Amino acid sequence: MSNPADLVFTLRNNFNSGNTRPYEFRLKQLQGLCKLLDDQEKELTDAILKDLRKPRFEALLYEVKYTKNEVLNMIYNLKEWMKPTKPSKPLPFLMDEVLIHSEPYGVTLIVGAWNYPIMLVLIPLAGAIAAGNVAVIKPSEVAPHTAELLQELIPKYLDQEFYKVYCGGIPETTSLLSQRFDYIFYTGNCQVGKIIHAAAAKHLTPVTLEMGGKCPVFIDQTADVEMVARRVLFGRLLNAGQSCIAPDYILCDKLTEQKFVSAAKKIIKEWYGENAKDSPCYGRIINERHFNRIIKLLEGAKIAIGGSHDINDLYIEPTIVTDVTPTHPLMQEEIFGPILPIFIVDNASSAIDFINKREKPLALYLFSTSKTTHALFLEYTSSGNMLINDTLMHFSCDTIPFGGVGNSGMGGYHGKYTFDTFSHPKGTNCSVFQIIKKLDKVGELINILRVPPYTDQKLNLINMFTMKLPPIPGLKHLSTLVVFSVGMFASLILNRGYNYWGAHKDA
Repeated sequence: MSNPADLVFTLRNNFNSGNTRPYEFRLKQLQGLCKLLDDQEKELTDAILKDLRKPRFEALLYEVKYTKNEVLNMIYNLKEWMKPTKPSKPLPFLMDEVLIHSEPYGVTLIVGAWNYPIMLVLIPLAGAIAAGNVAVIKPSEVAPHTAELLQELIPKYLDQEFYKVYCGGIPETTSLLSQRFDYIFYTGNCQVGKIIHAAAAKHLTPVTLEMGGKCPVFIDQTADVEMVARRVLFGRLLNAGQSCIAPDYILCDKLTEQKFVSAAKKIIKEWYGENAKDSPCYGRIINERHFNRIIKLLEGAKIAIGGSHDINDLYIEPTIVTDVTPTHPLMQEEIFGPILPIFIVDNASSAIDFINKREKPLALYLFSTSKTTHALFLEYTSSGNMLINDTLMHFSCDTIPFGGVGNSGMGGYHGKYTFDTFSHPKGTNCSVFQIIKKLDKVGELINILRVPPYTDQKLNLINMFTMKLPPIPGLKHLSTLVVFSVGMFASLILNRGYNYWGAHKDA
């Protein structure tokens, strides 16, 4: 394995060659990534199965196929995304060409997570490629089979001069973080996120931190509890609960709790049979360390459903816990397993108060048919994303940004937001006065207002030029044109302007 300093040095030189910037190069690499996902579908799902015992259905749908769709979206839209955008122009720049260019950062570092070891590496990588960057890819060592497979496959489908896979554990990651990157994209837990952020701060490197937290669910009495139970359990039990946006706990009144538990018993049996351990549709915990951590959280809990477990099989039964107190271990940290505690609250206001006393979650789930309740949660809570009457599905909507806030992360991605995340929006302003020679003297006539000698007359005119006016409905640019016309006329009768024009009229 290359020395991290040499690796970053080489990649930086390769980036500076400019080869990653053309549309044709970016497109070819994205097509290579898409081909990887097509050609190696079985190998990828087999590796995920070895690491997580994740059902093939889940590995295919929520990792390989989902990632492929994200890559295809970039392929189809890349040319359009790369075009400079034209923002609106303030009055002083009315005659200028004002553009925003999407510029690649340079050498990026992508640190993946073990719970979705393909998706959480390859989607950020696709964004880095689309934006014209080079990348060091660090898969999670906690999912070793997938990490080794990516290390083997990526050089076969992408240009090795610009994209390098770097495997290893904590020492290797620490060594990588000592290098100066131009952008870091990390997915994982908050503790490591703080380490990543601190390392990035030494070089003033911008970061995206995709973390997690305790994602709450509030259910009021207007909701259809049978439907709610299906959607909440889907979010909680997918990947054996090892999802950063999984519902972490329920807030509801006592009657709703009773209905939910009753519905959940039937649904779990319907999905997994009499014993979920025997079901091919139910996954396992990643390793013994995480297994022991989750089981420890159950100490002293009142278990309403499930509770059985087997460390030799890394199996934890789908479990629902009732009579939970705010100080119970289940309420102190993100569970990241197939356990769902229920905490009793009287109403929406109590639920909001409970949520706001804790760290901001990555996702907040609300089940209610009341528009008033929807508005209350939207207005008075803060979360990375909010989903009403469903769970997890916002993750697959690529027209909205996915990301955290506060303790649950910073930055966002998916769809064009992934391209934007890995691009620096470089504003450019080109004055037409030097391009169109006939306007040279007009440009200089206006320029005399901003250069010495300074006068009150100049100051007043500049204020007139730059003053913001309220928009006139239906006449978007009228107010700007009025001020511009008045200002131009006033500048023409300035003595300095008159003298300048006269001195140059024959030039």
